Amino acid sequence: MKLLLASKSPRRRQLLAETGLPVECVSIDVDEHIDSPLPPADVAEHLARRKAAAFPQDKIGDDCILVAADTTVVLDGHVMGKPANRDEALAMLHSLAGRQHTVYTGVCLRSHNDEVSFTESTEVHFRQLTDEEIAHYVDTYKPYDKAGAYGIQEWIGMVGIERIEGCYYNVMGLPVARLYETLCSRFLSR
Repeated sequence: MKLLLASKSPRRRQLLAETGLPVECVSIDVDEHIDSPLPPADVAEHLARRKAAAFPQDKIGDDCILVAADTTVVLDGHVMGKPANRDEALAMLHSLAGRQHTVYTGVCLRSHNDEVSFTESTEVHFRQLTDEEIAHYVDTYKPYDKAGAYGIQEWIGMVGIERIEGCYYNVMGLPVARLYETLCSRFLSR
């Protein structure tokens, strides 16, 4: 069985490859703007399903499963996307500092005749961060491709996150254990 990863994220590719299943990245460009009001907990899965639907069905072979995912950071009921620039990244990290937020990753798996999607959530607790720490992180790591303007696997995660409740890999962008379990029970056991 080969996995078709509908993502440009090197982190997702690495995590998926470490399951031991062959992975091929496929390109999908999807508008991630949400027009209708959705509960914040549903946005990531909605976007993952949108990405999966954008991939042509006839390009999913009998031995392939498409994997589409999206990750959102939610603070006080507000979905934080990816920062457009340094100022937005600084503002996001200032709002997360000293607080708890939720990371949601939505995943959609699609074969040539089946589809399943789910959402995984993880609570993340940041310690209070100084202006200098936040600026150092943004200027060194340039987290403009990350929801909430941070990567847990980077410096800020090591020094700034006090604890998490839930899946660490979910915060990286792919809840690997649940994904693997779903692949095995839904697609690989046949």
